Amino acid sequence: MAHDRQAKQTAHIMDASQRPLSPHIQIYRWTLTMALSILHRATGLALYAGTLLFVAWLVAVALGETHYVRAQMLAHSWYGVVILLLYVWALFHHMCGGIRHFIWDMGYGFKLRHVEWLAWFSVFMPFVLTACVCYLAMMRGS
Repeated sequence: MAHDRQAKQTAHIMDASQRPLSPHIQIYRWTLTMALSILHRATGLALYAGTLLFVAWLVAVALGETHYVRAQMLAHSWYGVVILLLYVWALFHHMCGGIRHFIWDMGYGFKLRHVEWLAWFSVFMPFVLTACVCYLAMMRGS
């Protein structure tokens, strides 16, 4: 009796070569929302790294004038400005993606034209907002 039960169980277990493969990224046609989903995760990771740099700047401020001057020199170098620009863009991109998901969580925006509109909003709006921040920073600096 126990032998029959074990034989039935092993008959249902397929060999790994017989198992069907799940669809994966190479099968699906790339869509804008798929790319934005991946980019949303990447900007989330970038925000963690940028926040660590901000904490390092705060520590330099707390340590005294010499450390603060070094941190400011790094922040005002060409690569410091590029990192800050990318951080601001990542912040706005992540925010726009969050707004898009919030709209979906509220039960709106599921029609195809709304999905596309929200996706393009999430593409262009971070650039517009980053440009506005850069403009305001340059106006304040002059």
